[in-house]
Amino acid sequence: MIEEAPRVVTWIKVDKPAFDLVGVILRSLEATTILALGALVLGVLVGLHLIRRRRRERDKSGAHLTHLDLPDPRESDETNVTR
Repeated sequence: MIEEAPRVVTWIKVDKPAFDLVGVILRSLEATTILALGALVLGVLVGLHLIRRRRRERDKSGAHLTHLDLPDPRESDETNVTR
Protein backbone atom coordinates (compact mmCIF):
# COMPACT_ATOMS: atom_id res chain seq x y z
CA MET A 1 0.00 0.00 0.00
CA ILE A 2 0.91 3.58 -0.63
CA GLU A 3 1.48 5.66 2.41
CA GLU A 4 0.22 9.26 2.47
CA ALA A 5 2.76 11.96 3.11
CA PRO A 6 1.91 14.21 6.01
CA ARG A 7 0.31 17.46 4.89
CA VAL A 8 2.41 20.53 5.49
CA VAL A 9 0.82 23.96 5.90
CA THR A 10 3.04 26.96 5.31
CA TRP A 11 2.01 30.28 6.84
CA ILE A 12 3.14 33.57 5.42
CA LYS A 13 2.71 36.72 7.48
CA VAL A 14 0.89 39.36 5.48
CA ASP A 15 0.10 42.83 6.76
CA LYS A 16 -3.55 43.67 7.15
CA PRO A 17 -4.75 45.63 4.10
CA ALA A 18 -5.56 49.25 4.84
CA PHE A 19 -7.97 51.45 2.92
CA ASP A 20 -6.36 54.78 2.03
CA LEU A 21 -9.34 57.14 1.86
CA VAL A 22 -7.20 60.28 1.55
CA GLY A 23 -5.26 58.74 -1.33
CA VAL A 24 -8.45 57.76 -3.12
CA ILE A 25 -9.89 61.27 -2.75
CA LEU A 26 -6.68 62.95 -3.92
CA ARG A 27 -6.38 60.67 -6.95
CA SER A 28 -10.00 61.29 -7.93
CA LEU A 29 -9.54 65.07 -7.59
CA GLU A 30 -6.40 64.84 -9.71
CA ALA A 31 -8.24 62.89 -12.40
CA THR A 32 -11.17 65.34 -12.29
CA THR A 33 -8.83 68.32 -12.64
CA ILE A 34 -7.07 66.77 -15.62
CA LEU A 35 -10.37 65.98 -17.33
CA ALA A 36 -11.77 69.46 -16.64
CA LEU A 37 -8.67 71.15 -18.04
CA GLY A 38 -8.78 68.90 -21.09
CA ALA A 39 -12.44 69.77 -21.67
CA LEU A 40 -11.68 73.48 -21.29
CA VAL A 41 -8.85 73.37 -23.82
CA LEU A 42 -10.94 71.31 -26.24
CA GLY A 43 -13.89 73.70 -25.87
CA VAL A 44 -11.71 76.75 -26.53
CA LEU A 45 -10.19 75.13 -29.62
CA VAL A 46 -13.58 74.09 -31.03
CA GLY A 47 -15.02 77.54 -30.30
CA LEU A 48 -12.15 79.31 -32.03
CA HIS A 49 -12.48 76.98 -35.01
CA LEU A 50 -16.21 77.74 -35.31
CA ILE A 51 -15.65 81.49 -35.04
CA ARG A 52 -12.93 81.46 -37.70
CA ARG A 53 -15.00 79.26 -40.04
CA ARG A 54 -18.07 81.49 -39.77
CA ARG A 55 -16.01 84.62 -40.36
CA ARG A 56 -14.44 83.03 -43.44
CA GLU A 57 -17.87 82.02 -44.78
CA ARG A 58 -19.23 85.51 -44.09
CA ASP A 59 -16.30 87.16 -45.88
CA LYS A 60 -16.68 84.88 -48.91
CA SER A 61 -20.44 85.39 -49.21
CA GLY A 62 -20.42 89.13 -48.59
CA ALA A 63 -23.16 88.74 -45.99
CA HIS A 64 -21.53 91.35 -43.80
CA LEU A 65 -22.29 93.93 -46.51
CA THR A 66 -26.05 93.33 -46.38
CA HIS A 67 -28.06 96.47 -45.80
CA LEU A 68 -31.11 96.31 -43.59
CA ASP A 69 -33.68 99.01 -44.28
CA LEU A 70 -34.78 99.73 -40.72
CA PRO A 71 -36.77 102.80 -39.69
CA ASP A 72 -34.89 105.53 -37.86
CA PRO A 73 -35.91 105.38 -34.18
CA ARG A 74 -35.46 109.16 -33.89
CA GLU A 75 -38.32 109.69 -36.33
CA SER A 76 -40.78 107.58 -34.39
CA ASP A 77 -43.84 109.34 -32.93
CA GLU A 78 -43.38 107.66 -29.55
CA THR A 79 -39.84 108.86 -29.02
CA ASN A 80 -40.34 112.34 -30.45
CA VAL A 81 -40.89 114.22 -27.21
CA THR A 82 -40.66 118.01 -27.11
CA ARG A 83 -38.72 119.46 -24.25
